[in-house]
Amino acid sequence: MIIEQADVIVTSPDRNFVTLKITTDDGLTGLGDATLNGRELSVVSYLRDHVVPLLIGRDAGAIEDTWQFLYRSAYWRRGPVTMAAIAAVDVALWDIKAKAASMPLYELLGGASRRGLLAYGHASGGTREALFDSIRDHQEQGFKAIRVQSGVPGLKSIYGIASDATYSEGETHEYEPAQRGALPHEEDWDTGSYLRHIPTVFEAVRNEFGPELPLLHDAHHRLSPIQAARLGKSLEPYDLFWLEDVTPAENQEALRLVRRHTTTPLAIGEIFNTVWDYQQIVREQLIDYVRSSVTHTGGISHLKKVLDYAAQYQIKSGMHGPTDVSPVGMAAALHLGLAIHNFGIQEYMQHGARTNEVFDQSFTFTDGLLHAGDAVGLGVELDTDEAGRYPYERAYLPYNRLADGTVHDW
Repeated sequence: MIIEQADVIVTSPDRNFVTLKITTDDGLTGLGDATLNGRELSVVSYLRDHVVPLLIGRDAGAIEDTWQFLYRSAYWRRGPVTMAAIAAVDVALWDIKAKAASMPLYELLGGASRRGLLAYGHASGGTREALFDSIRDHQEQGFKAIRVQSGVPGLKSIYGIASDATYSEGETHEYEPAQRGALPHEEDWDTGSYLRHIPTVFEAVRNEFGPELPLLHDAHHRLSPIQAARLGKSLEPYDLFWLEDVTPAENQEALRLVRRHTTTPLAIGEIFNTVWDYQQIVREQLIDYVRSSVTHTGGISHLKKVLDYAAQYQIKSGMHGPTDVSPVGMAAALHLGLAIHNFGIQEYMQHGARTNEVFDQSFTFTDGLLHAGDAVGLGVELDTDEAGRYPYERAYLPYNRLADGTVHDW
């Protein structure tokens, strides 16, 4: 199977997505997700201007060799743009190989290790009442595990809180932070208020919904190491499934301090791109869940290596799955999650109706469990005509400022 054509398709139904479509000389096609939220066009250029010319004429079945060639021949390695581009190629080639074998991709990866993947949804509310309504809504949708994000008194707009006013009819009512426009939206932040308020939120949630419901929370890189340790310790009575991104993980030694002060499980890694980002924190067992996505971590080939490494230390997967990972990237995560032994949980934000028209998907969500489905390959096909109806629109993620005007981690 020789690669005959590679097309980079940009579409913006409910948000911007970048998809690589590879076609072989015998007519097989494969899709890969190259979406990088808020920086999509940088990956488009990397693919169109630098990667696609290298793919034409290559053996589509030589997945590992192609991965190593794209990673090592560029000299300038790692980083989100490079690794998203390589991921798109890698996933598209796995899609083609599974189609050639006439089997779902997870079968080619070793077969299913479980009946389905436990998924968690995103409940949020600016008030206690709105949060409880959101949790109940997610339970009615079938979620058996729920991430809880709450408004904080005195703060107008913070990460993780969905607002119906943000969306028009027909769009997703999940939280979508990227906002279309010429400039990023400014949000406010006060760490002290947050640290005082969040433990009271989880106390109220436990009192209302009981001790059995798995609860998760995302601090989203906004805390210093000692603040993160304080939050983890204060949440211990409420038995969280995990506490995510408590402190910017580039400072990996900081997690030693957090570990010394709390037994709350930690999930880290959605902004990591390679196995080398994980070396210290996995080896020292400073985390419990790997948060990387297939899309941003070099594809199935590379993320599987990360998770195999983590498995040696009883660390499980918790793959990133927001709406800025396209249905193609989501399907890749599901196939990988079914095949690996150390699966933990899968983030699942549901895409909007227009996105589901652009991307035809075979995966299912039943009784709290996701499954990739039994269609050959990834089980996702792109309607190029429908995609063409939604051209790219500039969008940025927000940023934070403190009360004195200082820019702070969002």
